[in-house]
Amino acid sequence: MPRVISIANQKGGVGKTTTSVNLAASLAAYKQRVLLVDLDPQGNTTMGVGINKHKCKTSVYHVLTEKVAIEDVIVPCPKAKIHLLPSNDDLVAAEVELMQEIGRETRLRHALKRVASNYDYIIIDCPPSLNMLTVNAMVASDGVIIPMQCEYYALEGLSALNNTIKQIAKLINPSLRIEGILRTMYDPRNSLTNAVSAQLRKYFGSRVYRVSIPRNIRLAEAPSHGLPALAYDRNSKGSLAYLALAGEILRQAKTDPEQQQPETAGQ
Repeated sequence: MPRVISIANQKGGVGKTTTSVNLAASLAAYKQRVLLVDLDPQGNTTMGVGINKHKCKTSVYHVLTEKVAIEDVIVPCPKAKIHLLPSNDDLVAAEVELMQEIGRETRLRHALKRVASNYDYIIIDCPPSLNMLTVNAMVASDGVIIPMQCEYYALEGLSALNNTIKQIAKLINPSLRIEGILRTMYDPRNSLTNAVSAQLRKYFGSRVYRVSIPRNIRLAEAPSHGLPALAYDRNSKGSLAYLALAGEILRQAKTDPEQQQPETAGQ
């Protein structure tokens, strides 16, 4: 069974989409079969891997509302060497439509089970809010990676997100947990950055990834070319950081007993 990981933080501008795109491409560089799910109506992840969201006749919206089978919506992304479940503005209507539906929280989980055997990792880019789309992502996931800048306001938001994860684990998805805290736009020369980083390690310990993602112009430029940074400039600091993150996640999977589950787990 694949490892399903949501990239989530209700705070915007922390690098969720950048992390989703580049982590997916980096895992693929390690010969992993990867499905990237764009669950944000803005569709930035879709555009970031070279798929024009405006030309997508079907999207994750059609999957969540059970209008089209997931197999018929997934598209290949040759440059990133992954598959994508795309998103566009249609997704805005999904939350309203799902509110009246029974089992609305599990729509994505059931859909992903149909294609699970085709992948080693499924990465889900969540919207910057704790709404029904984010709940669907977390119900479908084994773990959550939380990208965050090392600033004090981010710590307050992290507490709320942590509580949400605990509630979903308690009520719907007992296997859900924080996979890791990823420090983004990291500048070790900044004393505040170091102070917040120390606080994170105090409360989350080994759940804080050793790898941090630096501010890097190549990471910012790559989406405008419809490419992950790895395909845009493989030797940039940003590309190397995400490759290192993928390596850390793969090593973690080999040594973490909680991830050593039989294929029938959760079925």
